[in-house]
Formats: sequence, C-alpha cells, structure tokens
Amino acid sequence: MGKQQRQLHLNLFIMSVGHHEAAWRYKGTEPERINDLKHYQRLAQTAEAAKFDSVFLADGLSVNKHVKHGAFVGLEPFTLLSALAAVTERIGLIGTVSTTYNEPFHVARKFASLDHISNGRAGWNIVTSGSIHEAQNFNRDTHPEHAKRYERAKEFLDVTTALWDSWQDDALLIDREAGVFADPLKVHPISHQGEHFQVRGPLNIPRPPQGYPVLVQAGSSEDGKEFAAQYAEAIFTAQQTLLEAQQFYADVKGRLLRYGRTPDQLLILPGICPIIGATESEAKEKEQEINELTVPEYGLNQLSNMLGVDLYTYPLDGPLPELPKLEDINGNKSRFQLVVDLAERERLTIRQLLHKLAGGRGHRTYAGTPAQIADQLEEWFVSGGADGFNVMPPYLPGGLDEFASSVIPELQRRGLFRTEYEGHTLRGNLGLQRPNHPAVPAATAAAISQ
Repeated sequence: MGKQQRQLHLNLFIMSVGHHEAAWRYKGTEPERINDLKHYQRLAQTAEAAKFDSVFLADGLSVNKHVKHGAFVGLEPFTLLSALAAVTERIGLIGTVSTTYNEPFHVARKFASLDHISNGRAGWNIVTSGSIHEAQNFNRDTHPEHAKRYERAKEFLDVTTALWDSWQDDALLIDREAGVFADPLKVHPISHQGEHFQVRGPLNIPRPPQGYPVLVQAGSSEDGKEFAAQYAEAIFTAQQTLLEAQQFYADVKGRLLRYGRTPDQLLILPGICPIIGATESEAKEKEQEINELTVPEYGLNQLSNMLGVDLYTYPLDGPLPELPKLEDINGNKSRFQLVVDLAERERLTIRQLLHKLAGGRGHRTYAGTPAQIADQLEEWFVSGGADGFNVMPPYLPGGLDEFASSVIPELQRRGLFRTEYEGHTLRGNLGLQRPNHPAVPAATAAAISQ
C-alpha cells in the first residue's frame, strides 16, 4: 500500500450567530438565541457529523464600546464547552482563556476538568488579552505592555503544565481492600517560585486524559510566533494572501528546531470566512447583501481599536489617515500590520476596508461556489500555506449547514478530508503525541506525604 495522502484539519470557530458583524441582522439567524444552549449544541453536533476536528470559542473580558450595534457577546467558554461535551463524543472542544487576567491554578484545574469530562477532547487557545477595557475589569488602570504580557504567558504555561504533571498517570490506585486511594509518591508539589507566580501545588485533580489539553495560540506578532514555536501545538492565524500564508508558515515552522521540536508538532490553521452560493454570482450577491447590513459606527470602533487611531472624524469614502508605527501598538500587533497591508495593497477607502473586515475581522473572506472554496483551501494546503483551516461561517447556523453539506463532501471527494474520525481524543484526531510524564525522583515526591 502507498503512503496515505496528507489530509487537512478543520476547526469550526463558533461566534454567536456568525462571524460577520451584521450576522445578527441577516435572514435566517436568531440573535435572540445567543444565550440558548440548544443553539450551540446543534452547531457542535452538526460539526461533529461533518467530522470537523474541533469547535472553538473565542472569549473577551469586556463589553465592546458599541454594544448598541454588535452581537459579539457570549457565554463563558468552560461552562459552555462542558455542556457541549455531554452531547458530543469525538469532536474537540477548544476554549480561549487569557494568561493576563487569570491564575495558573484556576486554569489548570478547569482544563483538567474539561478534559476528564470530555474523555480527552479539550484544547486551550492561549491569549494574552489586548484591551485596556479588560484591564479596567481587573483592578488595573493600564494594560500591561505587549512583551511583558508574553513574559507572563510563558511562566503561566510553565506553571500550568507542571500542575498537570503533578499527578503521575498511574497515581490513582483505588485499592479498596488495602484502603489506599492514591500513591502519595506519585502526587507531587511543583514548588514554583517565579517572577509572576508562586504556586506550591499539586493540582487537586488527576492528570488529564490527554496529558495536557491541546495547546493552541493565536498571536502572530514576533512575540507571538516565538511563543507558538516554544509551546503551541496549533495556531489560529489570519492571512489574506497565499504568499503571506506561505511566509508565515515557513517562518513559524522554521523556529521549532531551536526548541527541539519538529514541523509536525505544530499545525497552522488560517481563518477562512466562506460565503457560499450555488453560483459565483449568487455568492457575491450574498456577500453584498450582508455587507449592506453593516452599521459603519460599529465597524469604525473595531477598526479604530485595531489601528490605534480614532477614525470617526475621517470621511468614510476617503483613505486611511497617517497611522502609528507598529512598535507603538500595544494591542494586537500582527492584526494591525495585516490591516495596514490590506488597505495599501488594494488601495481601499475606509468604507471598503470596513466591508473587507466585516466578515472575518482580518481573516480572509471568500465568496464562491463549494468547488471554488474547496479549490482555495486545497491550493493553500498543498502549497505550504496551511495544515488546515479555522472555518468562520459568516452567519449561523446557515453558513455551517452550507459548508457541511457542500464544501466538506467536495474535500472528501478529493481525498483531502476524513470521512471518519481517526481517534477518540483531540490529540488523536490532530495527529499529535500525548506528552509523557517527566520522571520525578521518589525523594522529591515524598514531600507531598509530609
């Protein structure tokens, strides 16, 4: 038998009633259900039936300034993913959690719980947060500087992984006859003393089924790429062109060696917001229809935050004003650069840029037939631009239903996507190894029993 054809990975990025900022106004969506569990359970079950690798929930810790026009609010990820675990069996469950406004013990315990509840399907999208509004909800007047956030994130990851390792895999004995529940020599304090955290440990829950939840990262700045090369097992990234995607792919994969890692240990998944029509003209009409439902005041707030400039005083049909330098941006540096490059490359007015960003907030939006969309995904996949994709339906549930019923079968016909799950855990389906437990001398372990 010949070598099996490489297959792409697909994650469903669930965003309330869709990723387009006007999705809540679009026909067929039900914005009154954004807090309805059954809405999300249906989406997860549809994605599982289509054999998606995982579903993913973004999260933020503040309300958008222009809540008047936007439906980007949502349920807390751990709570929702636990409820989704109960009605699914194979699909991965990835939640966003900030390292800037949490403590490692809390996060390690919650992800270990989710991994146990789901029988090994948990994943953590690691973010450092990017907003002054979030800082103001956590006893701070200012948002920590970009590099400092990543320094804290690195130590945060060191502590959480140590906590997951604080129980050896075979620590639970449950010997009723002898009266021994767990082997105290296999449950260890971590005794971490660092710049940001002091944590004794051990965790008060046994090691997760996957060893660690799958570690996902979404930053594409220099700090973000280096962090990903050291820790991440998948990256959700935003790229607008195949050339940009290829450059990012080669850059990040090339950084792995310095951390003793191989290219297959990190999957790169660019975002794609697919607008699907039976014909290309139908897809373009659909794109125009939903773009016309946008409220410029809402998009301007989002774009102003991305670019670090108040755009409300500039004409919508004029060009962008002079912008800050990249080094002066303390939010999402990579998204700032992507938007600037997009505007310059296509010579967009502010209004045109708002429409370009309305569907994916910087992720690529593509309108076409199922075959055309499959062509795009295949080209990026086989040309060194992606290991798979972070699928961002512009409206839900319709956009997911259309993708699952038309694009997925096309990818399957081409041998590019699975027809059955390979494994029972998220790691198994992504082709990622389970991390081994590090060896700990018995003398050190004895401290826990004292």
